[in-house]
Order: sequence, then C-alpha cells, then structure tokens
Amino acid sequence: MTMPTLPAIVEASISADGLLLSADEPLLALQREAGADLGERLAIPQLAAVARLAARLGIIVSRPVAAASERCDIDMWVRARPEGKAVHLSVIDWQERSISTVRNNQSGPLEADLAAVSDGWSWQVDTQLRFQMVLEGGDPDGVLPMQPPVPGSPFSSYFQLQADEDGDMAILRGFTQRRAFRDQLACLTSDPARRFHLSGFPLFDLAGQLLGYRGKAFALDLAVPVPEIAPPAAVDSLAFGKRLDRSLRQPLGRIIANADTISAQLEGPLRSDYMGYALDIASAGRHLMALVDDLADLQAIDRPDFTVASESVDLADIGRRAAGLLGVKALDRQINVLPPETGEAVPARGEFRRVLQILVNLIGNAIRYGPEGSEVRLEIGLEDGRPRIAVTDEGSGVLPEDRERIFEKFERLGRDDQGGSGLGLYISRKLARAMGGDIRIEGDAGQGACFILTLPADETSGQIGLVSDQLLD
Repeated sequence: MTMPTLPAIVEASISADGLLLSADEPLLALQREAGADLGERLAIPQLAAVARLAARLGIIVSRPVAAASERCDIDMWVRARPEGKAVHLSVIDWQERSISTVRNNQSGPLEADLAAVSDGWSWQVDTQLRFQMVLEGGDPDGVLPMQPPVPGSPFSSYFQLQADEDGDMAILRGFTQRRAFRDQLACLTSDPARRFHLSGFPLFDLAGQLLGYRGKAFALDLAVPVPEIAPPAAVDSLAFGKRLDRSLRQPLGRIIANADTISAQLEGPLRSDYMGYALDIASAGRHLMALVDDLADLQAIDRPDFTVASESVDLADIGRRAAGLLGVKALDRQINVLPPETGEAVPARGEFRRVLQILVNLIGNAIRYGPEGSEVRLEIGLEDGRPRIAVTDEGSGVLPEDRERIFEKFERLGRDDQGGSGLGLYISRKLARAMGGDIRIEGDAGQGACFILTLPADETSGQIGLVSDQLLD
C-alpha cells in the first residue's frame, strides 16, 4: 500500500460515539487498511483511546502514539481537543520507520503474523488465561493431541512451560509487554514426554483493550533431541529475582519516582492536565510493580524447598498495621476499615512480613470489591484453640461453588476490572499453609465475603489476650 503525501498536520474529527467523521488522507488510509471507512467507528485503537480520554476528561490531551501499516511502523504525536460532543485530532509529528521484524528474504510480516502462520494446532485464551477454543491445524503436524484442552480450563493445567537456557520465558515477555511471542518450549502437564513449541499473538478490541491471546502449538518430533532445560521449579529463585530487578523493577522504580516528582511540581509549576498525566503514569507504574512482585512471589512459593520463618506474631497488631497501610485507598472509595481495637492481642506463630502481606491483600480486595460507603471489619478470635483473624466486607460475596476456585492461579471469577493479577489469593493461601495455617471463605452470597486466616498458636506467649474477651463465633 502506498501512503499519500503527508501534510504538515494530519487532522481528523471523531464523534461522541467514536465514529470517524472526517480525516486527512494519511489517517483515512490507515482507517481503511484496518477495515473501516468514514462514518464508521475509528478502527485505530491507539487513536481511539486518546480521543476517548479527551472526551471523558473534557480537556486537551497530547501524547505519543505508535501504530502500524502494512509497509511501516508509524510514530505520532497526537493532540486531541474536545469540540462540543466531538473530538478533533491533530497529528503534529508523523514519523515512519521500517518494520524491524526478520524478513526471510522478502517483504515479511510482523511478529504477530509470524506467530499466526506458524505450524501446529490453534488455541485461544482469554485474559484469565483460560482456553476459549482449540482448532486442528491444516498441516500434518497440526493434528490435535489425543486429549485436547477443555474450553474453560486453565492454560497452566494443560501446558507446563519451560524456561530457556537463560531462565527466561518468551511467553512471559510477550504477555507482560502485550506483544507476540514465539519459540516457547512447553510440555503436556499430563505427559511431560510430549513437547511443543508455542507461538501466540495478542487480541485487542477496537478500544485497545486486551481480549486474550491466540496462538499455535507445534508438536516436536520425539526423535529430535531437545536441549535439557531446567523446569521452572529448578530455576534459582535468587537469580530470577535479580533478573526481575534488573529488567523490570529498577526501570519501573525510576518511572514512578520521576512521575511523582513531576506531579509534585518540585521543578516548578505545571499545567493541571500534565499533572494528571504524571499521576496516571505513577499509578500505572505501581500497578505493574505489584504484578512484578506477584511474579517473584509465585516463582518462590512454587519451589519444593520454599520455607517461611516461624516467629511470634500478633494478628491484631498486624491487622491494625495493614489497615493503616490501606487507609488512603479506603478513603478514596469512602470505605471505613474497622481494625481490631488498640490493646487487643492474638499471639500466633508465623512470619511477620508474610502475615502482613496476606492481610494487605485480603483488606485490599475487600476495599476494591466492596460498595462505596460500606465497611470492612477485621475481627480476631480463636477457633479450636488456633488464632484467627477475619476480614469481612459488605460486597456481593462469593458463591459456595466458587470458594475453592477463587484460590486458583489467575482466577478472578470473571471480573473485568484491571485491579489485580489473579495471583493474590493463590499466593496468600500458599503462604498461610507454609506457616501451618490456612485461609477459607465464609459468608452468605449477596451479604459480603468473610476471609478467615488461621495460624498456629504461639504456645510460648501464654494466654491469648483479648480486650472484653469477645471471640468470633
């Protein structure tokens, strides 16, 4: 496709419901290449997202945007200005660059296209990494296994992923960057001798939201030797943590720190919309940092030799600390967190930082999913001589049939918000059980959820002290 000569500023107009009302030739060409035309919904997700943000905030939004055409990648600086019920787009810097994908001696496709045309049978997962479909490939090597994945089953229950020689996984890099991946080695969980190469590419809706991944699974010839690669559980967790720190945590830390500096106006006054961008960047950075921490915890707790410290802890004191850490988050949603009363104490055995991590996760979930203006209660007590602390919200609760499923990896019970990774409860229960305790759910459906953490008693501390001696029923 030949792109038209570029004007100094490329302009377009988008209606309140996302329809492309007018556009200069370069943008119109991209719109048509994406399968739409004038009068239809803007089919370039990145531009649609900027226009939607400007309309929602009612202010001018300026930011960089990257898009792709059949012949090149395009870097743009886009300015979106609300005009009544419409939004006017101005691209003030349109830079075209060659596609950086390997080209096999001819005009080659993007990484997503390479993944799509790979040999093998096709699979598709949603954002919770659950199979949506499995289709047989059109080539001799594309036959399905004897027991194909069941739609709705977790991706991890079928494939056991294997790291490369450096301990990295192509699929994790792809998922974290929302990009295509190839050459991910895996074996069947039910039959480790059956090995596959996985490739995949992300699926997005017109608003730029991730829908899931579609890919191919190519069966490796068992007669062809495959280099011995340590399974994920054998990867040194210290080395994994160092790689995360170098590759993700350190850069994210710098991004968050710089965004906080900008929003605090330490270098001088700043326009209010720019302050908003900085706050958005810092918030997104902290969300990504939490995901990185979850991945590091997941790597550690799934090791066979994972252990925790055993020390004297006070569930009431840790509950008060966790509630204090989440005070601002609760205030944002007008939720009142009621911690144990000062002076109450429930001695137990566990690792202080791990118990705090569990309670921060449980209280954070209660705040996230409880209705605004409601209460979250932390209640302490004894259960068959074992200390326990209950975190109760006033949300919709958890159905009895979902009370075990919610503790599975990446399980979020169909919630479509972007607030979590689906790993928090899995990690929390693993940590509780590693300390000799457990987590379970009570509460009637529709009347809130009650997450109960129990730990071993601290027999060295003497009698458990409870102000007013009120124990949980």
